[in-house]
Amino acid sequence: MRCLISRAEIASAVNRLASAITRDYRGENPILLGILKGSFIFLADLVRQLDFPLELEFIHLASYGAGRQTSGRVEVVQGLRAPLGGRHVLVVEDIIDSGVTMAFLLECLEKESPASLRLCALLDKPSRRKTSLAIDYLGLTVPDECLVGYGLDCNERYRNLPDICVLEENR
Repeated sequence: MRCLISRAEIASAVNRLASAITRDYRGENPILLGILKGSFIFLADLVRQLDFPLELEFIHLASYGAGRQTSGRVEVVQGLRAPLGGRHVLVVEDIIDSGVTMAFLLECLEKESPASLRLCALLDKPSRRKTSLAIDYLGLTVPDECLVGYGLDCNERYRNLPDICVLEENR
């Protein structure tokens, strides 16, 4: 493994995102919707920097299974519990890759008639995009490599690494 993004660079990106989100959502009491499992570390660090009322919700989606490539099918493992109608919703994701999963989720969320719906992603891998997607709050753009750490996994391993690393192919 080699370090691609250090914990200091991650912290700087999270701080920049938190400043922008605070500017846009102060006084709105938004729902931050974390996508499990990958976003949990990023979301935890992000919300600790937001000093305004907010609510947290989680949804668990799967499209990768045990592989490194998306299957193209999105499975809702755990759905929403809170109604989103009339609420400001900020979806928080660790990485946008092909965009298939996120496009599916955003389409489903639009049907709930939120007051606003925006997307925050720590990482974007645009070279793999299969669908058009607007990321309202973006931390960093990354190359098309297998990334692990800071919530990102490979077959459920390496999420606990404090840096974002490239998993070498021979592993």
